[in-house]
Amino acid sequence: MKNLFFLVQLVLITISLSGKSVQKEAAFSIKVEKYTLDNGLTVVLHEDKSDPIASVAVYYHVGSSRETEGKTGFAHLFEHMMFQRSENVGEDQLFKNIQEAGGTLNGSTSQDRTNYYEVVPKNALEMALWMESDRMGYLENTVTQASLVNQQNVVQNEKRQSYDNAPYGFNQGLILKSLYPKGHPYSWTVIGEMEDLTNATVDDVKAFHRKFYSPNNAYLVIAGDYDKGEVKKWVEKYFGEIPKGENVEKRKPMNVTLSETKKLYHEDNFAKAPMLTMVFPTVERFSKDSYALNFLGELLAGTKKSPLHTVLVKDKKLTSRVMARNGSQELAGSFTISVTANPGVNLTEVENAIFEGFAKFEKDDFSEEDLERIRASYETIFVSRFSSVQGKAFTLAEYTMNTGNPQYYEKDLAGFMNVTAADIKSVYEKYIKGKNYIETNFVPKGQAILAVKDAVNAGIEEEDPSKAAEVKTTAVVEEPIKKTPSKIDRSVMPPIGPDPEVTIPKPWTGALSNGMKLMGIKQSELPMVQYSITIEGGRLFDSVEKAGLASLLASMMNEGTKTKTPEELELAIGLLGASIYFSSGDENISVNVSTLEKNFEKTLALVEEMLLEPRWDEEQFALAKSRVINNLKRNAANPDYLAQTKLNKLIFGDNILAIDASGTEETVSAITIADLKDYYNKYFSPSISTFLVAGDVDKSRVEKALVNLNKDWKAKKITVPTFTIPSPPSSSQLYFVDVPGAKQSVISIGSPGIPRTNPDFYAATVANYKLGGSFNGNFNLILREEKGFTYGARSYFSGGKSSGSFVASSKVRTNSTLESVTIFKTEMEKYRQEIPQEYVDFTKSALMKGNALRFETLGDLIGMIRNISTYNLPFDYVKKEEAFLKELSTEKLREYANKYIDPAKMYYLVVGDASTQLNELEKVGLGKPVLIEN
Repeated sequence: MKNLFFLVQLVLITISLSGKSVQKEAAFSIKVEKYTLDNGLTVVLHEDKSDPIASVAVYYHVGSSRETEGKTGFAHLFEHMMFQRSENVGEDQLFKNIQEAGGTLNGSTSQDRTNYYEVVPKNALEMALWMESDRMGYLENTVTQASLVNQQNVVQNEKRQSYDNAPYGFNQGLILKSLYPKGHPYSWTVIGEMEDLTNATVDDVKAFHRKFYSPNNAYLVIAGDYDKGEVKKWVEKYFGEIPKGENVEKRKPMNVTLSETKKLYHEDNFAKAPMLTMVFPTVERFSKDSYALNFLGELLAGTKKSPLHTVLVKDKKLTSRVMARNGSQELAGSFTISVTANPGVNLTEVENAIFEGFAKFEKDDFSEEDLERIRASYETIFVSRFSSVQGKAFTLAEYTMNTGNPQYYEKDLAGFMNVTAADIKSVYEKYIKGKNYIETNFVPKGQAILAVKDAVNAGIEEEDPSKAAEVKTTAVVEEPIKKTPSKIDRSVMPPIGPDPEVTIPKPWTGALSNGMKLMGIKQSELPMVQYSITIEGGRLFDSVEKAGLASLLASMMNEGTKTKTPEELELAIGLLGASIYFSSGDENISVNVSTLEKNFEKTLALVEEMLLEPRWDEEQFALAKSRVINNLKRNAANPDYLAQTKLNKLIFGDNILAIDASGTEETVSAITIADLKDYYNKYFSPSISTFLVAGDVDKSRVEKALVNLNKDWKAKKITVPTFTIPSPPSSSQLYFVDVPGAKQSVISIGSPGIPRTNPDFYAATVANYKLGGSFNGNFNLILREEKGFTYGARSYFSGGKSSGSFVASSKVRTNSTLESVTIFKTEMEKYRQEIPQEYVDFTKSALMKGNALRFETLGDLIGMIRNISTYNLPFDYVKKEEAFLKELSTEKLREYANKYIDPAKMYYLVVGDASTQLNELEKVGLGKPVLIEN
């Protein structure tokens, strides 16, 4: 066993500026120990006593790039298989055990790695290690045809949801296939081809696990509150005897070049606006050029003054946004420019404008100040990665796997900090200017004329909804699982220790003389601060005729001040490495800020300027209106958007909450800049505002920093409108929105609910938890884990101060639509009739023990005090929730389920392909489906 100790200190390494060197250090460090077991498993430990929780992250150095043609999607498919069961952890027990212990878990697959993680109260850490070790070394014997078929269908539905049934969903696959030569490890998507997923066999899956899921190809990182000596014993006990696997080859970079430019187009069934993507091959991660390419992306399109934004958005008004970024990975890299044009724009204009932007970049150059802005943003990003035990575990695991060194992020950060202007100009000449590229043109169905003239049809074959791919289960008598011999009794789950004492942070409160309320929590683990000013009202002040006014106003508040143009304000924020952004919600408008502690006062000065001296820039107003209207047009064929907006209309009727927060094309077109000024002058007041803050600042410092705002922001007397919740329908009815050719059906079922301020709101969310509020909810266990119809199914209550709703939803394979809607309906009916004690026990345990995870990050703390402030909750509301859970019974759970979840008084909405689904849905028993005009 090899041991290495690191004192990992976040350092802003040496920055070379005009021949001078500056070295700055952040105010914290973390101690890391790295060692290797005899079987090759690399272990990294980091103790963090800030909260009584721990994170386990296991990274396997295998992703889709380890697959071969004809067997694509295997890495991701196997990620799903790892959640099924192992020799000593029963079917679906992984999720149940972790959630019942109050934890959370998941996994993900990329082109180069697959990871799994748990975040648990510290008393469940041994259990998490036991389960991770069991699926590393004791899973192969549990892989059966039935379990494989289930996950094949789940992954196929994930592919439909994320790719096949989404606007521009085929773009990534087309780019990879065109950019990389046949057989290159990056020439296919992580999700894989539908045919390959269908053809996967049990032997394929077992062989994949045997080759890549060995300890010598894995990295185990444990971060959090634990005793290191005890954890080392657990690691050796559970992982130490797992046999070493075959050596997995270490690969060198496989960068590519293009011998010619290729231009392709595809008519997209779900797109209402054309999109052009231009991709240049570049270099692998951690190379010197990769850092400069990241800066190049920021300089080309990252700000309002950047050349691509200036030409495409501001001058030519071809789009609302242009994106340029470098994507360097383990084996190769690519530089992508992507433009979703405004509806009706010919992509030849977009292509020409991009090259015009390149010429502007060459002519105008950039300043050292521009580079300082980018460096400042990376400083904040690097600090933020350590804001949670999960973030620490992920960061240490990534660097250890890729470099062998958990503290490599010091060198990584130095790579960014030392980028020079000459480096950026060099990579522009080397990889972009005059080089060959791949260009994809995605245009709305029937509008091929919008593609560039010399683009050729990409020949993408789409799935026929009436013949959706499905792997059929065959009747096989499965033999008992053969147990692998072990030195220990792995069949017994380690006991969960005593629940850790959870200290709920107590906020401080205050008020300014102008009426603004203050609330905050000091937390000094990292030199960071998050804060917000929340102004009550939001779109409750909007009229139906000018819906979207509050949202548009919030957007305009970001567009400069009296003394700063939008570009100057953006630069001022960027130089601080901060994020400052106004946004609008159903019941408020807020400005939200994230910053390093050292820049707290400087960001607040900018917030005051933005709040008290908005610019009301006519040019930006026109661009903002255009952006909103064009986004609404783009969403017109998006099944997810249609499901959300149509269900809201059914639930909330004719009031403002029934309309999309952005408004409609008609209402936004009617809004004038005078309307924005009128709203601002009438409804922006400290008397209905609250300042919320969490981080490395105390009350006295906050009050001192707010002196000017207190003096200059004058109060007004304002009454915020209240909302009357509509009555539910007297009987349920099924509605349908037709999206011809849809590869999935989006099911959304809902009814008016109760507001967050209702004393029963928490009880209602508790009642829903086992029905649809978690992965182990009944909806998900049946529709995903049992049937394989969907990637996920959930239900939830949402509520504001005076409104609320209940929604259950899923995206299912088209030919399972009828059965899926019926399952939703019958499961709600059954849940109202009988709730077993095991449901109560699971709900009680998961929610009570989960409190250990609720107060870790600054975002968590802001969320807690926002709840207290917005809904007038007591400081100990979490303890009151715990008291309710302790007294929970089957009778009480069923009482609230019957009170607030009534499937006989709901709106059932399906968005999908009417030609194959509409008539069938009459069999649900809710009468003839009503076809809603799209």
